[in-house]
Amino acid sequence: MAQKYGIELPAKNLPIYIIGAGGIVKDAHLPAYDLAGFEVVGITDLEIQKAEKLAADFEINSVFESINSMIAEAPEGCVYDVAVPGSAVISVLKQLPDHANVLIQKPMGENLEEAKQILDLCREKKLNAGINFQMRYAPYVNEARRMIESGEIGELCDIAVNVNVYTPWHLWDFLFKIPRVEILYHSIHYLDLIRSFLGNPEKVYAKTVKHPMMKELASVRTTMVLDYGDYIRANVIANHAHNYGLHNQHSYIKFEGTKGAIKINFGVLMDYPKGLPDVFEYVIAEPGKEPEWKTKEIEGTWFPHAFIGSMSQVMRAAKGEIEKPDNSVEDCIYTMACVESAYESSKTGGVKVSLD
Repeated sequence: MAQKYGIELPAKNLPIYIIGAGGIVKDAHLPAYDLAGFEVVGITDLEIQKAEKLAADFEINSVFESINSMIAEAPEGCVYDVAVPGSAVISVLKQLPDHANVLIQKPMGENLEEAKQILDLCREKKLNAGINFQMRYAPYVNEARRMIESGEIGELCDIAVNVNVYTPWHLWDFLFKIPRVEILYHSIHYLDLIRSFLGNPEKVYAKTVKHPMMKELASVRTTMVLDYGDYIRANVIANHAHNYGLHNQHSYIKFEGTKGAIKINFGVLMDYPKGLPDVFEYVIAEPGKEPEWKTKEIEGTWFPHAFIGSMSQVMRAAKGEIEKPDNSVEDCIYTMACVESAYESSKTGGVKVSLD
């Protein structure tokens, strides 16, 4: 099986038709598909000028004025890459042919109720559908997974994601009109990542809050704890309002086991969208020796390389190489359930501090 960046590629590529021509398509989908050698045949967008610009920049043969005109020309067995806001996913899916192959940009709807509707629709139309929770396929995550599965750091008992950055939310103007921002459109990646290693948590504890300098947005800072029982700790801390230079900004994932640990500093979030280099560090305990952290060079990063992984899963399932995508709607509905639990926990609150 051919691999790139630790990602298993399909034995045969399928033609891709993209619905949506926003920034994520320009910055991640199309560069990733170029790197993988995937062929994007057509593109459409409600703002046709956006689609025409990307078609020119990435040598895409066909620009369609509507989804219906795209479907009329797209061959059976192609992949529809649905890169629209979560609120528009259901209406797009209803227009696609039954039995289609579909990669749906995250989130899986705006809330759990919409996610359930998407799942039901995919089942009803018998779609081979995956959700683009691509961080689980980032090259540095692939290497961490390989080390953990091989037993190099012992029994995995701790996962922590900690993000302290300044995020330029103005790059996504639709976020200013919706009631959920940070968890639904950002920390959802970390919930999905943790699930991909530990499975579904029993409970989620969370608090997500706004910022006085970003009052026009819903919450932009979050603390979450995922409950996996008495021996595993998993948490997410995300602050997108640290607008005080790069000196004390950070974004990392830390895995700890009973014999060692891995720390991944992922730089894409710092000085976004330029980003900084990633750093992959690890330590393996040896009896009688002082722990020594080492670095490992990892080819590729989250944006755009991980996007190869989510598309590859849909293609491989379409050709029968695997039973269903690892990122199938059947799996990713549980990431949406974690998101919903986090918002519910934040709303209902913790235990009141009292001397009574």
